[in-house]
Amino acid sequence: MSFREEGDDGRGDLKKPFLHTGSWYRMGSRQSSIMSSSQGMRDSSISVLACVLIVALGPIQFGFTCGYSSPTQSAISKELRLTVSQFSLFGSLANVGAMVGAIASGQIAEYIGRKGSLVIAAIPNIIGWLAISFARDVSFLYMGRLLEGFGVGIISYTVPVYIAEIAPQNLRGGLGSVNQLSVTIGIMLSYLLGIFVGWRLLAVLGILPCLILIPGLFFIPESPRWLAKMGMTEDFEASLQVLRGFDTDISLEVNEIKRSLASTSRRTAIRFADLKLKRYWLPLMIGIGLLVFQQLSGINGVIFYSTTIFESAGISSSNAVTVGVGAIQVIATAVATWLVDKTGRRILLIVSSSGMVLSLLLVAVSFFSKGFVSEDSTAYGILGILSIVGVVCMVVAFSLGMGPIPWLIMSEILPIKIKGLAGSVATLANWFLSWVITMTAPLLLDWSSGGTFTFYMLMCAFTVLFVAIWVPETKGKTLEEIHFSFR
Repeated sequence: MSFREEGDDGRGDLKKPFLHTGSWYRMGSRQSSIMSSSQGMRDSSISVLACVLIVALGPIQFGFTCGYSSPTQSAISKELRLTVSQFSLFGSLANVGAMVGAIASGQIAEYIGRKGSLVIAAIPNIIGWLAISFARDVSFLYMGRLLEGFGVGIISYTVPVYIAEIAPQNLRGGLGSVNQLSVTIGIMLSYLLGIFVGWRLLAVLGILPCLILIPGLFFIPESPRWLAKMGMTEDFEASLQVLRGFDTDISLEVNEIKRSLASTSRRTAIRFADLKLKRYWLPLMIGIGLLVFQQLSGINGVIFYSTTIFESAGISSSNAVTVGVGAIQVIATAVATWLVDKTGRRILLIVSSSGMVLSLLLVAVSFFSKGFVSEDSTAYGILGILSIVGVVCMVVAFSLGMGPIPWLIMSEILPIKIKGLAGSVATLANWFLSWVITMTAPLLLDWSSGGTFTFYMLMCAFTVLFVAIWVPETKGKTLEEIHFSFR
């Protein structure tokens, strides 16, 4: 673990975090007066938005991985002679890798920093895409998918935490929702590009976000709250000053963060026994609950196998419809990004999960009803259209709340002392359920499409109750205020 050992003069040697940003943004007391008078240095300040846009390349990679299996299913199955169960395993192995990544994500992010963990995540993603693009048999497909999943598991925890820790309280909701917005952009890109290029070239294109992310990380500061926890006082204040602007007085925010950390020794490891305390188990339960219900809504089953779902609904141009759904998801998530700091988290979660209940009810009724009408009848075609409308409405409703907000709230409510361990547990729970859903979705859809969507509908109904009873509103509060409210 990296930390500053203070000498008698208060200026001990610094053990640098992995991928330390460098001295160009350092603002020690001896340099601050020079910097404050230098317009050139002020102009080179990095805004929070620029930092968010750089780390958002990680979730784009996340989304590209999620969407890859949909437009490539028929081509990969035909060329490599895969059965339905083999391709189902291929699709779900990303979740298995992500579970391993989730287990490691919290500790990696705690020990080498948020930026260092993103570099660790990018490398297996690149290797995984190359393995898939050059695959000659199913073993390379499986290996590549596992490696991708490992990287995505780390990304899915680290990016929302980093954004929450650098964002000012009045922008944290919107900037935090950029995480899910980037995921939807990645999904849409995989759908769109999958129409025009083969599955091997599509895998090569999947490397690009990580190839851009790695050098980009060298130009942004580390999370100031992580630096403060590690005892790197000078770097902590320098990072926060860069994020807020060189002309901004950060003394109040610095003192608030220091007070929040004062009662917690950075050298004391969190123990499972500590999770019995309400200030720890309650936010952990809320974080896990939201991420579990996010997956039980069945959204990943719809995203991973949307082309198959539309084909079963009788839509001939299923790939084009899939791209359209991806575009709608991006737009709806962008709307949520704009709304979340205006309306609050709770209301969007309730509206989102309620909308999913109604949408999934429409889909389930449509699929059940198709079993009672002739395939040549007008009613059969109408029911097919209604099922597509229901799926589109489900995606829109998900994107307005249950997509971006669970990750946002998880990054907000977990106290800094348990964030590494608790974040890993919550992320692991999310990816385990994602694996279950993606592994069983094609089999369940083959068994009964109506029954599958009925189950997803019931899970969304339970989500409404969970949010109404347990989830607090975090809009407009600092992270320190949120953590104090659980005591």
